[in-house]
Amino acid sequence: MIRYALVCQTCDHDFEAWFASSDAFDKQAKRKLVTCPECESASVKKQIMAPSVRTSEKAKAIEAMKSAAQNHISENYDYVGEDFANEARAMYYGEEAHRPIWGETTPEERAALAEEGVPALPLPPELAPKKPKRKGKAAEN
Repeated sequence: MIRYALVCQTCDHDFEAWFASSDAFDKQAKRKLVTCPECESASVKKQIMAPSVRTSEKAKAIEAMKSAAQNHISENYDYVGEDFANEARAMYYGEEAHRPIWGETTPEERAALAEEGVPALPLPPELAPKKPKRKGKAAEN
């Protein structure tokens, strides 16, 4: 079975349909059996489609994207931990220079930031890099 993205040449409606093979689509289209579900015109053409990728390849691609996002964040953003809300607020009000940061907030802090108009979005856990180790006396000993 093969799925095609199709477009009606009459009303410009996009839709999809399944066929046993590429040849099956061609034969049915030639006999005007492939019609637009919107206007019922038989003037239907295949659209350009990306090839289907096997699931294992998709999983590898997703993991590579997640890893790239995590690396980008850890290399380009300052981790501010639980002080995220205070840091974001200070930058918003001009008390600190703007810089890319990431960290943690409580649901109450997130709501307060949104209410104040401070631009901050949650980072999906899958994209968050590992938290850097804390520096200080405990780390030095």
